[in-house]
Order: sequence, then C-alpha cells, then structure tokens
Amino acid sequence: MTATPADPECVFCAIAEGRAEASVVFEDDTVVVFMDLHPVNPGHLLVVPRAHAVGLEDLDRVTGARVWTVGHDMARALRASTLRCDGINVVLCDGKAAFQTVFHVHLHVIPRHTGDGWTLPTDPPERAKALRDRDAAAIRDALALVR
Repeated sequence: MTATPADPECVFCAIAEGRAEASVVFEDDTVVVFMDLHPVNPGHLLVVPRAHAVGLEDLDRVTGARVWTVGHDMARALRASTLRCDGINVVLCDGKAAFQTVFHVHLHVIPRHTGDGWTLPTDPPERAKALRDRDAAAIRDALALVR
C-alpha cells in the first residue's frame, strides 16, 4: 500500500483529523463518515478512510473492506431513518476520468427518490461476445499481478 497517514493539503485528511469542519455521522479508527457538502439529495454521505489513499490502488484490502462494510451500514441506516428514500446509490469514483474530484478515496452513499432528477448514463450499446471474452481474459491474466 502506498497510502500515507495524512496529506496536509487534503481536505478529507483534514476532516478525518478534526482540522476541518464536517457533519460527522460515524467514525472509528479506520473510517469517518460525514455529510456531503454538495449532496445529490439530503442524507448523501461520504465514507472516507482516515489514512490518505488517492485511489483504489493505494488502499489496502482491510481498509477497503471496512469502507464497504460501513457504507453498507450507512445505506441501511438511511433506509431506516426519517429521511426515507426509494433507493440507494453506492458510488466510488477512482481517477479523474471516472469523475473523482477529491483525490482521497471516498465512497458515496446516496439516498435516491423517484423523480429526483439525478441520472447516470444509461442504455450503452451491447458489446459483442467475442470482445467480452477477450476483455475477460485480459482481466483474468492481470489478476495474478494484483493478488
């Protein structure tokens, strides 16, 4: 793992260390969960590891598992809360091309409501089976490099 304990220029590190203001929902030794400053809907949460990690490649498996476990707990809490929602999006953007804007890994837990107006691109074209098989083989080959 190439993560560092904290990046003094990173706003999420500052929040995790208590140096910046946030509306904290939950925290433990590994993660902090707080309300998104620019929410899609009220209740939009960010699950952030305390240790600075820019992207998924910088995140160790134990911390990554904790981020997802806490994200699951937050989704359940949103559904049980008085905020109510019709659905939940769980989104992690890894890299600028994937719309990451704060370069410290964070998991969005977004309550959704029918007709709330927020959309993800839909209806991509079907990819031919031969191309999917080729892509699957490339990923299978790479698995040996990352395990």
